[in-house]
Parts: sequence; C-alpha cells; structure tokens
Amino acid sequence: MEHMLSMFLVFKDKYLTWIDLPVITYIDIVEIIIIAFLFYTILVWIKSTRAWMLFKGLMVILVFVLLAAVFQMNTILWLAEKAINVGVIAIVVIFQPELRRALEQLGRKNFLSGIVSLEFGRDETEKISAKTINELVRACFEMSKVKTGALIVIEDSVVLSEYERTGIALDAVLTNQLLINIFEKNTPLHDGAIIVRGDRIVSATCYLPLSDNMELSKDLGTRHRAAVGISEVSDSLTIVVSEENGRVSIATGGRLIRELDQEGLRKHLKALNKYEPDNKRKGLLKRRLKNAKQDIQVDDK
Repeated sequence: MEHMLSMFLVFKDKYLTWIDLPVITYIDIVEIIIIAFLFYTILVWIKSTRAWMLFKGLMVILVFVLLAAVFQMNTILWLAEKAINVGVIAIVVIFQPELRRALEQLGRKNFLSGIVSLEFGRDETEKISAKTINELVRACFEMSKVKTGALIVIEDSVVLSEYERTGIALDAVLTNQLLINIFEKNTPLHDGAIIVRGDRIVSATCYLPLSDNMELSKDLGTRHRAAVGISEVSDSLTIVVSEENGRVSIATGGRLIRELDQEGLRKHLKALNKYEPDNKRKGLLKRRLKNAKQDIQVDDK
C-alpha cells in the first residue's frame, strides 16, 4: 500500500504538477463523515414531514437564482440578495413546528445508553402491571364490540403534564369497568382522551395535538389524528378504538398501527416495560458465561 502511494506521489510530481491536492488528515476524514451524517439526517427528517414540499419549493427558487446568475440577470440577483437577509428568519418561522418536533425527538434519544446509565437510583419496576394490561385489553375489545370510541394515552418516560392540565383530574386506579364508563356515550367524561400513568388514570377529557402528517389516510378521523399527534411529540403509546367500525389501533413514534387483535395489543403494551429485554439479555449472558466455564473445566480434565 505504501509502495503504491509513493508511486502515485512520484507520478503526480512528474506529470500532475498543476494539481494542488489538499492535505487530508484523520480529523478531516472524521469531520467529513460527521457532516455527511448530519446532512443525511436532515434530508431524511425533511422528507418525513410536510417540510419536504416547502423544501422542494425552495429548490425551485434556487434554480431560478442560479439561472439568473448564469445569464447575468442583475435585477433578479439584486432581489435575491436582499431576500437572503430575511430568508433565514422566514425559514425558522415557516418550519417552526417541524424544527420543534425535531429537537424534541433529539432530546428523547439516549445516546449514552449502553455506555453509561444515568438512572442509577431508579428501581426496575414495571411501568404498567400485567393486571392493568389485561384490564386495558379487555376494556378496549369490549368497547370495540359495541363501537364505543375511545382514546387512551399511556405515558412513558416523557411526562405529559402539559396535556394532563387540559382535562379533568381523576387519579383513579385503572379498571375495565371504569374505562367503559368513562367512554360511554353522553357521559360527561367521554369526549377527549384519558392519560394513563402507570396503573392509574390521571386525567380525562384531555385535548391532544392533531398530526399534520400528509401521509395519513384521508379516512381517518380526529381521534386517530390526535393519537398520532401526541405520539409525534412524546414517546407515549396511544390506543384508539374507532367509533365507526370498532377497530382497535395504536399510535407510537408518529406511526399508526391499525386493526390489532387482543394478542397484538397486549404485545405492544408489554413492550412498555423496557427493562425486561435487558434482564433477559443479562440472563442470557450469564448462561453463556456459565456454559463457557463448564466447557473450560471439561477441557482441563
């Protein structure tokens, strides 16, 4: 490899003296990789939001400005130069919801997981108990049979106090009967969403932000859009029971998973207890270490 590099340098000094190659260090390579990753991440984020259409509009304007520069259209170039002064502020104003959502998603990512744990004093208790999961599944599918609409937000690590305050405080243990009574038609608490924290219903009739995702199906109503909307600004899991057809869906991470059966809903609810996979991995690691020690002892004999 070094021989080939030396041959190339000799060839360059002899025949390509007019080329001025920059000196690239390891720091430069790392910097290029970081910039490429950030640029790719920004493009992926833009394409997953309504900002993609606005971004394409800006690209059309940029093409016209480049054509004006090629053909020396001084008036258009003068207007473009003046517009750049306020362009950055205009972009921030136009993309304000998307920028806020991107920063919220960035803040929810745990880049230090696997390297160091910042929750030393946190007990490894279930976020939602098996009893509560059974009560939720039972209530959702009983309401599904009679086509009673429901919107249930299950809080995860992001506290939903901002949306909790928009409703009526309950602080009641979650049960099948209570859920059905809350969402019964023509009752004071049936309109809006309930927020579940652990095994308790903390608030009812809560208002949620509606998603402006253009890729959502047009046949979805306000209840489904609200479920996707809260999942875009938090790490919550939201259960939706359709009032039109009784189908049960969930919204998480900005995605809507439709037409779940009882086992599918139970599986997603159990996934909220994130420490369980870690414990399973630890148990698997211990078993592998134990087996490795036994193999070593057998070899020694």
